[in-house]
Amino acid sequence: MEQGRFITIEGGEGAGKTTQIEALCRYLESQHLSVLRTREPGGSEGAEEIRRLIVEGASGRWDAETEALLVLAARRDHLRSLVWPALSNDSWVVCDRFSDSTYAYQGYGHGLSLKELDQLHAFTLGDFQPDLTLLIDLPVEDGLRRARARKGHEIRFESMDTAFHERVRQGFLERAQQNPARITILDGAQPAELVTRTMLRAVSDMFGLSVQE
Repeated sequence: MEQGRFITIEGGEGAGKTTQIEALCRYLESQHLSVLRTREPGGSEGAEEIRRLIVEGASGRWDAETEALLVLAARRDHLRSLVWPALSNDSWVVCDRFSDSTYAYQGYGHGLSLKELDQLHAFTLGDFQPDLTLLIDLPVEDGLRRARARKGHEIRFESMDTAFHERVRQGFLERAQQNPARITILDGAQPAELVTRTMLRAVSDMFGLSVQE
């Protein structure tokens, strides 16, 4: 391949993104590609500092507008410091969450205007977007059960009510409907190995890579 590609993995809490990201990175490396794994919010040094403000603490510590501005500030630093340089050096970047999460969480979840989010993204990203987005869809109750079994301090979003997470899930699905050429939905209720198989087939089809059976 002559240039790097930007692949994002999306989904609600407990969707299984970490497992699939690990499998995807192993697959891309088996194709003799340079691979950078990263995440949002975070990834770069500055963005990781902002991440702590977003994902820790009480669920109501920020309103939707403040939360979105923090996310976009972290995203700008992440892109400028890490993602764009990697892509320009022909690395493939696999990112845990990106702009679709902002629309799902701050837009559909918190009720922020989608048009305002469009404007924020145009200011921050220009017309940059992922080459491929893999959305792992899972019923909310199943995902929250998984997420709440984990230990750690990053529980701000997990502590929000089920109705919020239902809106987030609907937001992701509507984003997929609106962007069918970019977003592939994966059934996160399936066994992990079947999700991986479907995911790798989608990636190989999109980019003309060989498939490992």
